Amino acid sequence: MNKKLIIKGSSKRNGNTQKIVEALNLKGNFDIIDLLDFEIGPFDYEFKNRNDDFIPLMQRIIEQYDTIIFATPVYWYSMSGTMKIFFDRISDLLHYKKDIGRTLRGKAMGMISNSGENDRKPGFEMPFVESANYLGMQYLGDIHTWFDGDKIHIDAKNKIDIFRESLTH
Repeated sequence: MNKKLIIKGSSKRNGNTQKIVEALNLKGNFDIIDLLDFEIGPFDYEFKNRNDDFIPLMQRIIEQYDTIIFATPVYWYSMSGTMKIFFDRISDLLHYKKDIGRTLRGKAMGMISNSGENDRKPGFEMPFVESANYLGMQYLGDIHTWFDGDKIHIDAKNKIDIFRESLTH
């Protein structure tokens, strides 16, 4: 199995992040999960959200995919709140669902971000890189993309093409 997945975490279902996801998935090599399709509550130490969609979603992801690419817009110099809640909930896999969390070891992770300009600040990728390291996942790298009006900037399209090719090898 070397199935690939894009997890999209944006507050807007059909916005710029969707355009980026479609460009990355040009050849249909990825399945796509939109976090807006799931009820995922914030992390809390009493695990009050244990019956929401997070654990079943993670079980599905772990069972079916070896490569996970996170797609997020840049909101206030960071990943979207939707994506941040998802990442925070990985803590569930380190506390009361350790058996699931351990199965992330050896899987691969990457990230693609986007904003209106080529203006992503240094360090944006750090939560993704360090999460991969902590979880024993291989980090495949990341790219930032941006727009020229409502179209993906040509330089960003080129970056997407290179990134896509690097993920197919």
